[in-house]
This record gives sequence, structure tokens and C-alpha cells, in this order.
Amino acid sequence: MKRLLLAAVALSVATAASAADMQARPYTKAPPAAVVAVYNWSGFYIGAMGGYGWDSGNSSGGFGGGTVGYNWQLPGSQFVFGIEVDAAGANIKDSVTGDFGVGIPLTLDSKINSFGSVTGRAGFAMDAALIYAKGGFAWANRKDSISAFGMTISDSQSHTGYTIGGGLEYLFTPNWSAKGEYMFTSLGGETYNRGGEPLALGNIDFHTIKVGVNYHFR
Repeated sequence: MKRLLLAAVALSVATAASAADMQARPYTKAPPAAVVAVYNWSGFYIGAMGGYGWDSGNSSGGFGGGTVGYNWQLPGSQFVFGIEVDAAGANIKDSVTGDFGVGIPLTLDSKINSFGSVTGRAGFAMDAALIYAKGGFAWANRKDSISAFGMTISDSQSHTGYTIGGGLEYLFTPNWSAKGEYMFTSLGGETYNRGGEPLALGNIDFHTIKVGVNYHFR
């Protein structure tokens, strides 16, 4: 009987000590949630682009080319500034057939063969998304032709002017982004030689909508 009582007392003491030890353990806070890294747009990039262009008349068609640029974004700032150069081969054209008062059927063709720009960009970054405006110098090469009775007279000239527009770019991985962009381009006139007859062509104004993908060097 004495042994049974001693065992009961020992068990009670051990239980009480264990409970006291559990109450004495300090409270440990859960670790803070991981902080998601903020995107930074700084650095060089290169890419491909293409789209559709049209003017105020009947000329329209597709184009495709490349882009190279550089972005600056200060740490902790959402503002992004940069410079971008692009160039594209194009098939923005129009063709009209008629006698045009000369008594014989003539076909007049006009086509923007290529165009490009050197622009500055300013944008506002929302992590992986960048809304931007851009504008600067633009050029285009245009070819005009007159055809009749199987013969063609043509001349090409390069026009220069300005371009302005904007778009949205999105980083779908740390190194790759996709973009959509609208640009308006206005170029000064040039004089074309049509079989010895000079023809002064006025301003060329055209619009483009392009999509593209860029690779960003980190």
C-alpha cells in the first residue's frame, strides 16, 4: 500500500512539472510572408514587331521588323524613361487605274516600302505592366509608279518627319515582354521624277498598329 501511494505521488509531481514546463515555453510568432520582388525595367532589350498600317487615303497593308532600346528606372520609382530604335519592311500600298484625262488607261501605284523611327519613351510601371508614350524622328521610303501598255516608270524617295503614340508592355517572364502599340507618323513632301516630269508629293501621314515581343538583358 505504501508503495502504491509513493507511485501515485511521483506521478502527480511529474505531471505538474510537465504542465509547468509547457506553460513556461515562450510564444513564437509565425515568420513574415515572403516579400515579392518588384520588377525593374532598366537595361537593354531587343525584339521583333509587326502590324498593320494605313493612311488617310486608300493605302494600307502590313509590315514587320525589329526593335532595339534601353530603359532607365530608378530604384523605388515607378517612372521609366528610355530610347528606342525600330525599322520595318512594309507593304502599305494603293493602286488606281483610269485615263486621268490623258485618253489612255494608266495605273498609278504608290507603296511605302520601309519605315522606321528613333524615339524617346516615358512610362509608368505597375510591376510587370508598363504604360508608355513615345515620340521622335521618323522616316519612310516610298515608291510611286505609272504603268501603261506594259511599260512602267517609277521613282523612290525617302521622306522624314516625326512620329508620336503610345502603348502597353507586359513582362510575362523576367526577361521576356509583349507589347501593343499605336503610332501616328507625319512625313514631309518630296519631288518624284516620272519620266522626266517632276511631281511634288505633299506630306505623307499614316497610322500603324503593331504588336511585338522583346527580350530584356539582365
